[in-house]
Amino acid sequence: MINQQVLQGNWNEIKGKLRSKWGQLTNDDVKSFDGNIDLLLGLIQKKTGEGRESVERFLNEVTANGSSAVAQTAEAVREFANQAGAKIQDGARHAAEAVQDGYESLSHGYEEAEEMVRRRPGESAAVCFGAGVLTGLVVALLIHRK
Repeated sequence: MINQQVLQGNWNEIKGKLRSKWGQLTNDDVKSFDGNIDLLLGLIQKKTGEGRESVERFLNEVTANGSSAVAQTAEAVREFANQAGAKIQDGARHAAEAVQDGYESLSHGYEEAEEMVRRRPGESAAVCFGAGVLTGLVVALLIHRK
C-alpha cells in the first residue's frame, strides 16, 4: 500500500505525473489532496474510470521512483559534504604548517639578530641610531608636507 508520508513529501512531482497520465484530472482535482489517500484514489477512479488496483500500482511506482531519487540526492549531498570537509581539514593542516614554518623562520631570524648584537655591540648601536635618525627625518618630512 502507498505510504502517505512519501506521497505528501513528493506531492509536487507526483501531481504532475498524475495529470500527465490522466489528462482529465484538473489542477483543482490534484490540489484537493489533503493527505487522505482513499479520497485521492476515489477521485482518480471517478474521473478516469481506472480500477483501484491500477491507480494504487501507478502511485506505488511513482512514489518508489521518487523515494529512490530522494535517496540518491541525499547520498550525493552526503558525499559532497564529506569531500568538502576533507578539503577544509586539508586546508587547515596546510595553514597550520605554514604558520609553524613562519614562526620557526621568525624565531631563527631573532636568534641571528641577537647573536649579531652580542658579537658587534658598537656597530649594532650605530645601525639602530642611524635607523632612528632616518625614521625621524621621514616623519618630519611627512608632517611638514601636510
